[in-house]
Amino acid sequence: MTVVEADSGHLPIVAIAGPTASGKTAMAMRLADRLSVSIISVDSVMIYRGMDIGSAKPSPDLLARYPHALVDICDPAETYSVERFCNDALAAIAKARAAGRLPLLVGGTMMYFQALFQGLSRLPASDPAIRKRLAAEAARTGWPALHRRLAEVDPVAARRIHATDPQRIGRALEVYLGTGKSLTDWQRENPPRSPLVGERCLQVALWPPSTAHTRRAVADRFDAMLEAGLVDEVRRLFERGDLDPGLPAVRAVGYRQVWGYLAGDYGFDEMRSRAITATRQLAKRQRTWLRSAPGWQAHDAEATVEVESLIMNFVAANES
Repeated sequence: MTVVEADSGHLPIVAIAGPTASGKTAMAMRLADRLSVSIISVDSVMIYRGMDIGSAKPSPDLLARYPHALVDICDPAETYSVERFCNDALAAIAKARAAGRLPLLVGGTMMYFQALFQGLSRLPASDPAIRKRLAAEAARTGWPALHRRLAEVDPVAARRIHATDPQRIGRALEVYLGTGKSLTDWQRENPPRSPLVGERCLQVALWPPSTAHTRRAVADRFDAMLEAGLVDEVRRLFERGDLDPGLPAVRAVGYRQVWGYLAGDYGFDEMRSRAITATRQLAKRQRTWLRSAPGWQAHDAEATVEVESLIMNFVAANES
């Protein structure tokens, strides 16, 4: 696994992370009104074309006014790797600096942030034949069954990978089946190194005022997505004929539940309930990661003036 390291530049890097529905994108756009920035999306769903409503992607008008790198760069049939994200993000950082603009990383995909700020271990190349075989097995027995299989050969990886995370389960088993060595052993023998080592970075975590606030915000936002046409958006994907529930794009929170509704697995009300529950669980996992990840400064998501002043002062002190 090869990740190109960032070129040093005069401008620092600012990153804004936070649980879903914490106001990250809105803050990035307000900063863009005050600073010369290049917004770089750190979102594993906004990368897909045609997946706009369910990813809370800014509208075309807003994207024209506030361009985001790494948005609409993939077809939903594609699998986008963490390694590819790192290289794309580093290229976007270099491009921003070459234009004299501050790189502003914004999003909620913590796995992407971890790869950038903590690094990736060197792993063997993907094996399409093994991946296809595992996908076929998962279609027959389900991903939880493959997770149990992973627990037998790599219990350390199985403990940190959720039983319904097909991409990471598949990758861990693929590494073991292809090399005879567990993913944990590979990572232990090849410790990660951040491609941003030595960079001046401010990592801001927007923290909702309470769990109850997040629960309400998640429900309100999903209802707004339904009102905006989320079901029709997923139906267009469903009717393409070349997508399936095992693809990362289709398994995205919200899309997965609407897909099941369109497939006739359950009714509308259950779909809504499942999607809201899954989004709340995602927000909890994001909060848990941010609490333990090094380098992140937690700030009240509603204290926008204070957070923006913090960022402005950091940039002013580090721009030369």
